[in-house]
This record gives sequence, structure tokens and C-alpha cells, in this order.
Amino acid sequence: MKASTLQAKFIQIRSNKLFEIFVVTVIVFSALLVGVKTYEISGLMYSIAKFLDWFISAFFLTEITIRFLAEHRKRDFFKSFWNIFDTLIVIISLIPADDTELALVARLVRVFRVLRMISIIPELRILLVSLIKAMPQLGYVMLLMFIIFYIYAAVGSTLFATINPDLWGNIIISLLTLFRVMTFEDWTDVMYETMEVYPLSWIFYLSFIFFTAFAFLNMVIGIVVNVMEQENANARAEALEEEGEPSLKEISQQISQLQRQILSMNDRKES
Repeated sequence: MKASTLQAKFIQIRSNKLFEIFVVTVIVFSALLVGVKTYEISGLMYSIAKFLDWFISAFFLTEITIRFLAEHRKRDFFKSFWNIFDTLIVIISLIPADDTELALVARLVRVFRVLRMISIIPELRILLVSLIKAMPQLGYVMLLMFIIFYIYAAVGSTLFATINPDLWGNIIISLLTLFRVMTFEDWTDVMYETMEVYPLSWIFYLSFIFFTAFAFLNMVIGIVVNVMEQENANARAEALEEEGEPSLKEISQQISQLQRQILSMNDRKES
């Protein structure tokens, strides 16, 4: 069999939806197998689990090999971060360290095999990449939220420290109390306690909840959604490029070129 024919078969296997679904199924089963090992099981079940674990590792090695051989240029395989990540996880999980001092590391690596689902499913990759790219913008939102937290913690510690030192004794404890209020964990009990001394203290809590739980949460969602839309647009553009379809930019350039040609032709006719 020629190398080109063999590579075409590997490409066909890699792009097969049933193969992708089977890989995802094996990843999920691998995660469940790691969970089973956290229970006390019999020697027979442990042996079966160990055999299945090695079978899964061998399958992942085969799957990585197929993806590598399906590349037209083998060096391009390692240009993708996810391919490097998958390869490292698979290679490390093949190291026989269950009966050595590195047994804990080997178990942790097998847990991280679940992350391979992100590299297999494009939608999960878009979500993760969008979250990472949104971090710089989210950093400013988090800084503004910390300022609001700090101001309210200082006010709360000043006003309510004598009411309940366990909740408002100092600014650090006050920050923890405000986090409890923001997450709505029995926050009404905290409010009613201070309202017995300061009847208008409900304004303090409601304004804080408005700024943190509502306003800032919507800001975070807006930033992440905006970045996700950009990543989806980039993914669609890459898909069109792989299929050989012209992008919107190329179409607009072609239209502009045709318009210039038409104008030049009209100028020639007039002259």
C-alpha cells in the first residue's frame, strides 16, 4: 500500500464522526475508571481496572499516532498546543509508576486525561480559549470589584464590629462576610442582626448586592460573550479557509477590484 493511500485512510479515520464519538466515550470511561479506584474494591476488580487502564492508555497512544500520521507535514502536528498537550498526557500515562514512589503522580496524570475532551471537542476549545483571552479585561473588572468590596468592608467593620465581632471584627473578616452576602448564603440573617441596631442598614446590603451580584456579574458575562463571539467568527473563518471557500475580506477585495476595473473601462470608453 502506497504511503499516500495509507495517509488518506488515516485522514478519513481522523475526520470520522463515529471515531471522534468513540474517543470521547473512552475519555469519559477513563474518568469513571479513575473514580472507581478511589473506592475500596476487591483484588479481582482492581486487576480488571488496571487492565482496562492499560487498554485505555494503548488506545490513546493509537489515536495520537493516527492523528500524527494523518498530517501532511508531520512538523505541523506539533504546532498545535492541544496536540502537544495530548501527546504529553498519553506518554506520561504510559510510564509504569503504579508500584513506585511516583504512584501519586501517575494517578494525577490519569485524572488529567479527562482534559483531553477539550482538545477533541472544538466547542470546548472555543470556550476555554475565550475564557483565557477574556482574562485581561476581566482583571480590570475584578480590580474594580475588589475596590467596592474593600470600601464596603471598611464601612461594615466600622459600623457593625460591636454588633457581631465574629462577622465584622476586622476588615479581613468583613470581606469574608461580604462574600457570604454576595453568594446569598444566609445573608438575611446577617442583615436582620444589624437592622436591630441600625434599621436602615438594609441599604448597605442591598446596594452592595446590586453592585456585586448584579452589575459586575453582567459585566463579566458581557465580556466573556463578546470574546466568544470573536472566537466563533475566527473558527468559522478557519473552517472556510480549510474548505477553500473565500472569506468575507477576500470577497470584498474582489468586489473592490471589479469596481476599479469597471471604472477604468468606463473611463476608456469616454476617452
